[in-house]
Amino acid sequence: MALDVTGLNFSYGEKSDLRNISLHLGGGQVLGIVGPNGSGKTTLIRCITRILEPSSGEVKLDGEDLSGLTRTEIAKRIGFVPQTAYIDQMPPSVYEVVLMGRLPYIAWNYTERDREIAWEAMRDMNVAEYASRPFNKLSSGQAQRVLVARAIAQGARLIMLDEPTSNLDIRYQIDVLETIRSTVKERGFMACLIIHDLDLAMRFCDEILMIDDGEVVDFGPSMDVLTPGNIEKVFGIECVVNTDYGRPRILILNRCANVGEMEPPEEFESPTC
Repeated sequence: MALDVTGLNFSYGEKSDLRNISLHLGGGQVLGIVGPNGSGKTTLIRCITRILEPSSGEVKLDGEDLSGLTRTEIAKRIGFVPQTAYIDQMPPSVYEVVLMGRLPYIAWNYTERDREIAWEAMRDMNVAEYASRPFNKLSSGQAQRVLVARAIAQGARLIMLDEPTSNLDIRYQIDVLETIRSTVKERGFMACLIIHDLDLAMRFCDEILMIDDGEVVDFGPSMDVLTPGNIEKVFGIECVVNTDYGRPRILILNRCANVGEMEPPEEFESPTC
């Protein structure tokens, strides 16, 4: 199992948003996509899932070029987990949300096998106990696990996650990322996620794609990419990689003095840590 992206380019009109993006991801691996706001991260995962049509380049899943597949065929191979969105009018139950993952396979009605797969995905993501609860009554962490369960129910070989830890407190961030990572390892599929917390990216991602202004800055194992030099270059932040606590950790020090012109308000006081 493998995802191969080669020479991917995308443009909105005359503006070039992605330029020559290439990466390789193997089965059982988690890829973290990192970069500043507006660097092209969301555009990239939309091109990989064919929500957007690349200007040029190839996206292959297990050697199969996705450009020749229909939307339904792609949905059987790739699951997309957006940032949590609640449905306020006539909200579906958790079970109904997860069962939607079987839509690419049904001709008319859900089969008993579809229902079994949905229940299995809910058990894997520890949300089966919420099956009858309205989706919009879940916490952010619970809702995110439900959306991952829906992608698993699709039978997807690749799951794309757009900021799965946004709006979550640190407990739920770790809970969601631990669940994604363990499920990927156990089932042998792949996950690509946009993530802003670089320390969590180092902890939970096997590979890191660092992009800036639509171009690859670095790609490879997390320890090789998330270096103080790369982080200072892309984010304008001074940091160190600390190994005193049993695993590598990124400790932020200061914003580089020569990056940006924004000054804090007069009443702002720097916190002491």
